[in-house]
Amino acid sequence: MDKSSKGLSLWQVVVVGIAYMTPMTVFDTFGIVSGTTHGHVPLAYLFAMVAMLLTAFSYARFSRVTEKSGSAYTYTADSCGPSAGFFIGWCTLLDYLLLPLINALLCGIYLSALFPSLPYWFWVMLSAGFVTFINCFRVKLLANLSLVFVLAPVVLMLVFVYLVITGVGKSPDYHTLWTLSPLLSEHTELLPLIAGASILCFSFLGFDAVTTLAHETENPKVNIPKAIILTTLIGGLIFFTASWFIQLYFPSNRLFKNPDEALPEIVLIVGGALFQSVFLVGQIMNTVASGLASHASASRLLFIMGKDGIFNQKTFGHLSEKWGTPLFSTLFVGVVSLAAMFLDLAQVVSLISFGALIAFTAVNFSVFMRFYIKESQRVGVRNTFFNLVLPLISVLAILCLWFNLDREAMMFGGGWFAVGVIFFLYKKLRKQTLNISGV
Repeated sequence: MDKSSKGLSLWQVVVVGIAYMTPMTVFDTFGIVSGTTHGHVPLAYLFAMVAMLLTAFSYARFSRVTEKSGSAYTYTADSCGPSAGFFIGWCTLLDYLLLPLINALLCGIYLSALFPSLPYWFWVMLSAGFVTFINCFRVKLLANLSLVFVLAPVVLMLVFVYLVITGVGKSPDYHTLWTLSPLLSEHTELLPLIAGASILCFSFLGFDAVTTLAHETENPKVNIPKAIILTTLIGGLIFFTASWFIQLYFPSNRLFKNPDEALPEIVLIVGGALFQSVFLVGQIMNTVASGLASHASASRLLFIMGKDGIFNQKTFGHLSEKWGTPLFSTLFVGVVSLAAMFLDLAQVVSLISFGALIAFTAVNFSVFMRFYIKESQRVGVRNTFFNLVLPLISVLAILCLWFNLDREAMMFGGGWFAVGVIFFLYKKLRKQTLNISGV
């Protein structure tokens, strides 16, 4: 790609990463996690942020030594070999393809609720088409739109915080701002907090996504590592702050009729019917922002794997000369997103965690393989800590999350992995056949 197309600044990359994280998801998951942690959602977010910062540091280390995009796929292939890279790329591809689909599905749900006269499938097609259309153009348009779609929900979250602060005493469970009960109380227990953190960790996937934009970013060896850490910290701060004030107003789930879908009830109780309507519009904008960012990341991963010959190079590995974007890969992700017309949220959400944990585990292990084993950076306390001890601690932190992974996610993820094995063997056999025939 020519230099003129490398236009993203550090903060534009961070905005795309935060858009990918979907800040308002804190309201969607609050009821579930509050029940799991016995009313300590902010502390669970801190646990999740620490675990993710350890892994984000591993991503940042790799991005300092390479300008290649591709996230876990590229880092694993460079450190552990092309075969290992293929399987990590294949597993994380599930993650990348499903996130745009989920956002199209959510847009369909929200918009059909606001405009019930039009069918659900129409809104899915409209949202998937809009996101695909924007992603066909140069990446700066995506970054600028993401800024708009992220800022509006953040402003609404600030209004929510203001309403909570001025509403002292109006809630039967809420009496004062000056309390540490969301963090520490007689009900604080370690295992429920870890279980809650395992649910929340996947809100931090934005730091993984920004690494796929390296070839479209100014000075990527400097800006991508910074963007990884900043995305994790800023996203974590947003999640922690919002969950703190929600938890203050709702110390338990007793006011919710449906804790698993608590967002409408939270904003209705705190701000009334008008604020609820405005907030739902903000939620749609938030979902569109996440859709734009996740679509971009998925198409870039397909492009990189196509360029490496895993998929067809002439289609997936091709960049549009006019727009500098992987046009075919972008359109392909858009077509996959249309499957949201035939699926429900429960069928696809649990699959996201499998690919994410595969990626996190692989990148942490790849730090050890690249720097400690291949490059023999072992001399001294600093090298031992950063190349052996820290990756080991990071892997152990991710293992805690593996133990809390949904059984259904393991089954579907295992099935996807099995399909990858078949595809890998087919590619290998085909290559051997072509070599023998002299083609």
